[in-house]
Amino acid sequence: MVALARTPPSAERLRAIDGFLADAWADQARHDERLRGLAVEVRFDRGVAHLTGEVTEPAQLNLIRELVGRLAGVFGVWDRVRVAGRDPVVVDLGCGGQKQYPSNLGLDIFPAPGVDAVADLSRSLPLATDSVDRLFAVHILEHLIDFLPLVDECHRVLRPGGILHVMSPWWGHVNAVADPTHVRLLDVQTVKGICGQRPPGTPRWYPLHAGCDGAS
Repeated sequence: MVALARTPPSAERLRAIDGFLADAWADQARHDERLRGLAVEVRFDRGVAHLTGEVTEPAQLNLIRELVGRLAGVFGVWDRVRVAGRDPVVVDLGCGGQKQYPSNLGLDIFPAPGVDAVADLSRSLPLATDSVDRLFAVHILEHLIDFLPLVDECHRVLRPGGILHVMSPWWGHVNAVADPTHVRLLDVQTVKGICGQRPPGTPRWYPLHAGCDGAS
């Protein structure tokens, strides 16, 4: 799914969008028999859907992700959901002092309150192959001259069916160039390129949801 906005919505409009999305999802959950009895909470924050809770099988989580992503105004679908009695292994790359979920494993090149392990993201990740369910790379790729090795490393450590959540400043917004440590400009089309235009033999990615709110 792809969601695009030409200019960043105001804070007031984002709150209104979140309220609309919450009502729309609650209405769908009441009337869609496939969703009845599923213990997954869906919260919307600035157009990003955050899924938490528990399901008995991966197909149930995939269904919820797909249906939430179809709602107009959803820019991303992030999840930390327990599946078949197992807590997901979730890693925050370059988290600094703020993780996306408190129980995530935080990796960063500098020590900080939210960092569980110090690691240089321009090198190999200190994680076993096929060991992670979800990876968050929030405002990371724009700091790397060549981020494809990190993307390949993410593919290596993710389990089959794992998901990489990415957020970066949109190239057309001032935030993309205001920070002198930003060395790459990214767009929704960059995600398309990562997924479909890599050389043969490189890891294959499949896009689930891509969006731009005019700023990120």
